[in-house]
Amino acid sequence: MLQQMRRGVDKRAALVESLKINFEPVFLTSLTTVIGFLSLNFSDAPPFRDLGNITAMGVVAAWVYSIGFLPALMAILPVRVKQQPIGEASVMDRLSDLVIRRRRTIMVAMVATVGALAALIPRIELNDQFVKYFDQTIQFRQDTDFAMEHLSGIYQVQWSLPAPGPGAISEPAFLEQTGRFVEWLRARDTVVHVQTITDIFNRLNKNMHGDDPAWYRLPEERDLAAQYLLLFEMSLPYGLDLNNQINVDKSATRIIATLENITTNELRELDDAATAWFRENLPSAAETTASGPFVMFAYIAKRNIDGMLTGTLVAFVLISLCLTIALRSLKLGLISLIPNLVPAFMAFGVWAVLVGQVGLASSVVTATSLGIIVDATVHFLSKYQRAQRTTGASPEEAVRYAFSTVGTALWVTTAVLIAGFAVLSLSTFEINASLGQLTAITLFMAIVVDFLLLPTLLLTFAGSRVDDEPALAPAKHAAE
Repeated sequence: MLQQMRRGVDKRAALVESLKINFEPVFLTSLTTVIGFLSLNFSDAPPFRDLGNITAMGVVAAWVYSIGFLPALMAILPVRVKQQPIGEASVMDRLSDLVIRRRRTIMVAMVATVGALAALIPRIELNDQFVKYFDQTIQFRQDTDFAMEHLSGIYQVQWSLPAPGPGAISEPAFLEQTGRFVEWLRARDTVVHVQTITDIFNRLNKNMHGDDPAWYRLPEERDLAAQYLLLFEMSLPYGLDLNNQINVDKSATRIIATLENITTNELRELDDAATAWFRENLPSAAETTASGPFVMFAYIAKRNIDGMLTGTLVAFVLISLCLTIALRSLKLGLISLIPNLVPAFMAFGVWAVLVGQVGLASSVVTATSLGIIVDATVHFLSKYQRAQRTTGASPEEAVRYAFSTVGTALWVTTAVLIAGFAVLSLSTFEINASLGQLTAITLFMAIVVDFLLLPTLLLTFAGSRVDDEPALAPAKHAAE
């Protein structure tokens, strides 16, 4: 509207032209953003699903107000615009001239940059430490850091080892293999302490033989081990029992390992190694895996990424179909795939250099940012296509038209989005901070790609007309 008014058009006519030009692309960009955020329903984490659903509802409301309320409000409010002198080149005009003039150099430079950043992605390590989700200004983080430095730590992993049958935890063979597993655990550098029933049997056997250190070993007979266990249970103070270590029918025992401040990758490696040990040495526990809150956090990011890969693929297919159908051009639809995917690769490449590891937040960035970064591509392509179909413009003229009509709006909206997501970096919760930072980087890369790579792709591959569709003559357009 403001662009039309700067050229001397009255406000009402400018509003009508603005709605005519922007209704379809604004609807399309709102639809793709909704699809992107709704894909968060593939996440295993309920907070991410809520984020996607609530944001999708907000985007729908924003579209309704933008199309239904804003034009009516602008029609009522007084608006004064200084007319732009004819022939005066804007920043976007100069940028379009630069891109057209240096198209090959810019394309080669952009392709090289994308390739270099994408090559850094394998350096990223998928990792999480749930204690470090919280900033050091949070009391919980201060307390846990103190506990890890001066006490045994807070990371615990548990295994429930099933015996061959009821009462079979007193079997010497089972106790021997359990004791060997405990020794295997204690030999690992990351293990601080192990709580196990075998230590109680060792200590009781020693106590019943005059505290002779030579008898600090497991009993060799089942009946003797069962009597030791009964004796120990009967000697416990009133209200205490061994249910925290053995189950009621004595067919399974729990082992609790306290660990150092290890990463989720290290925990998964420990869990895999323990499972392999069970399969080789303790057949009754062959399918046993680690459990506990720390284990949950160790696998939740991986599960989330697996789920979001499906969600991102679904969103990408739906968004691509929407673009192809809305633009009514298979060629432009295929070209649009590049600026829609490339920014995420570039952002993760930058993240590999700046941070080097990603966690739970990264699993949703691609899906959420995909629905947003498509917006700039849609607006640019719609203006490019409009110039060709209504005036028969050449690719160069169509690119200039797209820059002049929508270029300023694109960088302004991108700046607002980057500022909005960057606010999340101030959060003391690391998941929120990482989500905001990584999305902001992706959005910045998207506007760079849309201003530099997309126009060069159009100039190189789009051709003089879109899918050979007939263009209206300039005279006819002027008459209309």
